[in-house]
Amino acid sequence: MRRIIVAMMMAAIVGMTASVHAAELTVDEIVAKANDVSYYAGDDGRAEVSMKLSDGRSRDFVILRKDVPGGLDQMFYVYFKDPSDVRKMSFLVHKRPAESDDRWLFLPALNLVKRIAPGDKRTSFVGSDFLYEDVSGRGLQEDKHELFETTDSQYIVKNVPKTPSSVEFSSYKVWIDKDTFMPRKAEYFDKNQKLYRRILSNKIKVIQNYPTALEQVVEDVARGTSTTSNFSKVEYDVGLNDRIFTERFLRRPPREVTQ
Repeated sequence: MRRIIVAMMMAAIVGMTASVHAAELTVDEIVAKANDVSYYAGDDGRAEVSMKLSDGRSRDFVILRKDVPGGLDQMFYVYFKDPSDVRKMSFLVHKRPAESDDRWLFLPALNLVKRIAPGDKRTSFVGSDFLYEDVSGRGLQEDKHELFETTDSQYIVKNVPKTPSSVEFSSYKVWIDKDTFMPRKAEYFDKNQKLYRRILSNKIKVIQNYPTALEQVVEDVARGTSTTSNFSKVEYDVGLNDRIFTERFLRRPPREVTQ
């Protein structure tokens, strides 16, 4: 009898300890910290990206990012260097989490600047398994967040879209490291609750005091394809000029992406 009582007491203590640990941060605070680590390292940033598709194709580009002071708004500029079918293409995003983003794509073969409609942000990014939305991130306010599970090293957060008709998934889960708040894995489930998409962040390295994923892999589980992006020459707090992130530089790339 004494052993049973002791076991019950120990179980209660373990349960209380887990509850206290989970209560240290709310799920919204966890998600906000993960978003900050993923997209807001430093005031701006630059990286070179080599993207490999499972069908043998490749995409090499430079990405620039600058935060807008005083909030969560950001600007992104992507310039493609290789191969020939995408060379000199450029992509511009004015990210506004509180409202719809503005996105433009320059197609040099047509000498055309194309506006990307808000509804197109979850379409393929230059033929890869990445989506346009993956480049600049999804607004935190677009989903309801639930702390689904915790382990010794990770928070597992379930996210459900507030407007289900606006997306192709019913929910997605994100595995977030407790020590760095770096999202390490995301799994997306379709309307039938079946896993159809996975994103992995690998090769984490601290650069200028910011944990950085130097490799990202997107797997289209439903189609059996994947795309791997490797990041190099990553820099933060570069001092990028606002003028870079304007429509006129879509046709005339700045030296920050061509050097």
